[in-house]
Formats: sequence, C-alpha cells, structure tokens
Amino acid sequence: MTTRRLLKAAEAIREVVASAILTEIRDPRVRDVTVVGVKVSPDMREATVSVSIMGDETQQNLSLRGLQNAAGFLQSKIAGRIDTRYTPRLQFKINKGVQHSLEVGEILAKIQREKEASQEAPEDSDDEESTPHGSDSVEETDSDLHSSD
Repeated sequence: MTTRRLLKAAEAIREVVASAILTEIRDPRVRDVTVVGVKVSPDMREATVSVSIMGDETQQNLSLRGLQNAAGFLQSKIAGRIDTRYTPRLQFKINKGVQHSLEVGEILAKIQREKEASQEAPEDSDDEESTPHGSDSVEETDSDLHSSD
C-alpha cells in the first residue's frame, strides 16, 4: 500500500536525482541517463531509482556504476530537500522499458515491410496478366454486341 506521503517523497527524490544528474554530476561515465521513477520503502530508509540509459550494454553498465559511485552525493542533495528522520539509501536499477519498446517498434516495422513486399509482388503479376485478357474480353463483348444489332 502506497501512501500519499511516500508518493510525494518518491517524486521529490526523482526530481532531485534527475536534476543533479543533468547539472551537477561530472562523472564522464554518467551519460544519456533518464530517471524514470523512484520507489521508496515504507520506512523510507531505501529508495530504488529506475533509470533508462541509452547505449549498448557496456555503456549502460558504465553509467550504472557511475551512478552507484555518485549515490552518496545524490543522497546529500536529497537530505537538503526532504525533511525526514532518515535519508533514503539509493539503489539504481536499469529500466528496460524504453529499450523493449524500441525493439518492438523495429519488429513491427519489419513485419510491415514484409507484408507490403508480399502484397506488391502478387499484385504486379496479376495486373500484367489481367490487363491483356481484360481488354480482349471487353473487345469481344463489344463486337458481340454490335453483331447482334
């Protein structure tokens, strides 16, 4: 059960961590990081920060290590913003949601291209075959109509 107090704390932590990552962390490993969300434990002693990191697997691991090294700095920023008995200990977790959505998009685009390619191939061959036969049958029909008059 999530209380309003925990939701407000999680949102405040997300804001502080996101702005500090953008403006204050100087670690070159921490690049292309987006804070997706924060989950705070009921006793507010721990907070899990979900981040999305663009790049390959090695870049993601480097950024995650850089964030873990900067956790103390980020906790001090949080302590200045949130007035609680305990400052939450930060843990970082990679959120694969964005990566999965990009992969699904690529798969859907590939399926769409294959579908369009399979539809174009039979239509082209049908059009070539039906055009001469269709025009011949129309001419025969016209000549049949004229001969009966």
